[in-house]
Amino acid sequence: MTQQDPAPLSAGVRFAFGTLTVLPVRVERWDRAAARVGMLCAPLAGLVVGLCSAAAGGALLLLGAGPLLAAVATAAVPAVLTRALHLDGLADTADGLGSAKPADEALAIMKRSDIGPFGVVTLLFVLLAQVAVFFQVYEERGWAAGAVAATVAHVAGRTALTLASRPSVPAARPEGLGAAVAGTVPLQSAALVAALVTCLAAAAGHGTVGVLHGALAVLGALALGELLLRRCVRRFGGITGDVFGAVAEVAVTGALVVSALG
Repeated sequence: MTQQDPAPLSAGVRFAFGTLTVLPVRVERWDRAAARVGMLCAPLAGLVVGLCSAAAGGALLLLGAGPLLAAVATAAVPAVLTRALHLDGLADTADGLGSAKPADEALAIMKRSDIGPFGVVTLLFVLLAQVAVFFQVYEERGWAAGAVAATVAHVAGRTALTLASRPSVPAARPEGLGAAVAGTVPLQSAALVAALVTCLAAAAGHGTVGVLHGALAVLGALALGELLLRRCVRRFGGITGDVFGAVAEVAVTGALVVSALG
């Protein structure tokens, strides 16, 4: 079997869940063909994470907990299901961007195990924003609205990774997740996935306002993810696994903020 062999859907799904979650999935193939299918299937991993997140918040509300505790649980479950790798990537990327060092030195900073002040502050405000959104939605609109917001946000966050795997985005390093997925997804395929996710998010809304809200949540998430992606490509020369994590978290937060508006 060569690297050019087409990867079956099962191999791509395993790649997506094996790299984007901590679910016990055995990755059968680690090549660009599998990465291509895996990144196209990335929104499926987001769907599972979002549903589990919503279930945690709903369970606490059902047991009599207040909306704030349910909001904390809803924001915490995705960190558990990803072993906090996306949050770690966000912190490392913030440290790299904030270092004002040349690209190679900034990448070296990102590989360190410690977290600097830029990373700490970024994590703090992102998590506070996520908890604040879930608290507001649970309190004002109930669990069902919060569940939709969580699910749409995490699907949109992983869709941003599908778009980040298009051919025009290079890898910053010759190894790691960034190198494995960079340029693997054809632009038309990535755009088709993004359009499908946007339509499904709109369909999950109730009434005209809900339909518009769902679509805008996805579009807002993808726009913020794209802005960060372009900044990182200019700053580091390409993407890394840390940048992937940062793009996902920023996109998720963007979708949630849109969900809280209106």
